[in-house]
Amino acid sequence: MTRPKTLSKFREVQAEIERTGSAIYRDAEGRESLVIRSPYQINYIHSYAEDSPFFLGLAEGRLRGSRCTSAGCRFVFATPRSHCMVCGEPTEWFDLPLTGRIHSWTTCHFGSEAFLKETPYNLAMIEFDGAGSLLLARLRDAKQSDLYVGMPVEARFDPKPKYSITDVWFVPAAAPAPTKKAR
Repeated sequence: MTRPKTLSKFREVQAEIERTGSAIYRDAEGRESLVIRSPYQINYIHSYAEDSPFFLGLAEGRLRGSRCTSAGCRFVFATPRSHCMVCGEPTEWFDLPLTGRIHSWTTCHFGSEAFLKETPYNLAMIEFDGAGSLLLARLRDAKQSDLYVGMPVEARFDPKPKYSITDVWFVPAAAPAPTKKAR
C-alpha cells in the first residue's frame, strides 16, 4: 500500500481526502498528522412524548398549538407547551390557522447537511392571529428581496411526512383575486 500524499495547505488536504480517503497534513513546524475520511452514521431513537400531537398533526396537514386551560389566562402558544409559561396551568391542544404573517426572518447561507442543497434558505418567525408566541419555520418560494414584516404566508406540508419540524414550511400567501366593481 502506498503512503498517503503529504500536503501543507489544508484545502489541498481536504481535496485529497475527497479523492482518496486519506492525506497527511504537514504543519508550519513540520509535524505530520494523518487525516482520514471516516463516514459516521447513528440511528437515534427519540420520543416526542407530550409533544406527539404536534408532529402527528403535521402529518395530517394540521398546525397544532396549545392554549392555557385557566379561565383567567387562556394564553395561546404557537409553539406548543404542556403547561402555560404565564401561569403554570396545564394546556390543551387546538388547531392553529394555516395562514399567518412574517414577524421576522433571516436568510441562512450555511446549514446542516439536511439543508445544504437549499442554501441559501429563509427561516421566518410566523405569527398567527390570537397566538401570543411565534413559530419558527422555513419560508420557501420567496426571494429575500420580496420578504417584509407582516407579509401574509400560508403553511405547506410534506406529502411524505418524517414526523419532523421540516414537515411544515410556509410560502407567500396567494394574492386575493381582484373584486369586480358593480356597474
